[in-house]
Formats: sequence, C-alpha cells, structure tokens
Amino acid sequence: MKRICVFAGSNPGVNPAYAQYAEMLGRELLARGLELVYGGSNMGLMGRVANTVLEGGGKVIGVMPTGLFRGEIVHKGLTELHEVVTMHERKAKMHDLSDGFIALPGGYGTFEEIFEVVSWGQIGIHSKPIGLLNVDGFYTPLLEMVRHATEAGFIPQMQGELVVCESDPAVLLDRLRDYKPPVKGNKWSELTEK
Repeated sequence: MKRICVFAGSNPGVNPAYAQYAEMLGRELLARGLELVYGGSNMGLMGRVANTVLEGGGKVIGVMPTGLFRGEIVHKGLTELHEVVTMHERKAKMHDLSDGFIALPGGYGTFEEIFEVVSWGQIGIHSKPIGLLNVDGFYTPLLEMVRHATEAGFIPQMQGELVVCESDPAVLLDRLRDYKPPVKGNKWSELTEK
C-alpha cells in the first residue's frame, strides 16, 4: 500500500476523542510512509487528519468538486488538489488514487462513501482493504446492522468480512496491510443455492 483514502466528517463531532483519533491516524500514516487521499476540506475531522500529515512532512492529496468550495472550505496547503465537477467524480477519483480505505467518524457523506466502496468490493469492482476506525464505539451500531442484515439473508456470511474494524489506528493499518479478500463468492445467494 502506498496511499490510503480516509473518509471523515467535515464537522469535528462532540466527542474530543474523534479529533484525537484523526490526528493519531495521521501520525500513523506518517510513520508508515503512507500518503493520504481525502475529500480536500480544511474542516472537521477531514482537516485534522490532513493537517497532521502535512505538519509531519507527508503527502496529502485532496479531491473536491468545484461547487462545494463555498460551503466546504478547501484546504489551501495540500500537496495536490484535484478539482472535479461532481460528487460522483470525486468518489471515483479518490478510489482510483487509493490502495485502501479507512472511515473515521462522520455523517451521511462518510456513510455513503464507505458503503459505496464496500458495495464495489462486494461485486468485485475492487479488492482493496476497507477499514472502520471505531472510535469510542462509533461504528458499533453500524456493525450490528451489518450483522442483522447478514442474519436476515441479505449479506452472504463471508462478505461480512469485507470490512475490517479496529479501535486502534496502528492495529487497523496492520490489518489493512495484511488484508486478503474473502473467498470469492456470489453476492446473490439464490443463485448459489440452486
């Protein structure tokens, strides 16, 4: 792995641990010589992880739609900034630039980004590792929902392993480094049962 895409809130959240862990993740990326790809904002957890990597002399690549510049403040000190037209282009560019993905706490946008790369992994568009940094149990309800969907027959059991979850940035990055995609199978259980 050379580059990790980090999805994160453009707000800091109410728990100070969220920002602390964004900075811890940034320091861990630096320690491993990994470049950061992210949404290009200077705000919230996005800004925290980017600033930590930049202050340590690391490379940070931002991707932002031009139309968001008014609402989401673009980071002016990035190593590279890719301007795109749409959110779809933003996500595709971040995917293309990255060797793996990590979600810090965030809101609808972060959920949408992480679920999209999980869905793409499920149908075989990529086999890149995907991780959740479960700060103070932030992602525990989401993991319970995935477990529930698996038990209800909507997610094949082996595909529950598409996402790696850890509460320690170093352990998460170790697991992403060593990641092997689950045994290839068919997403559509009705086809495999016949």
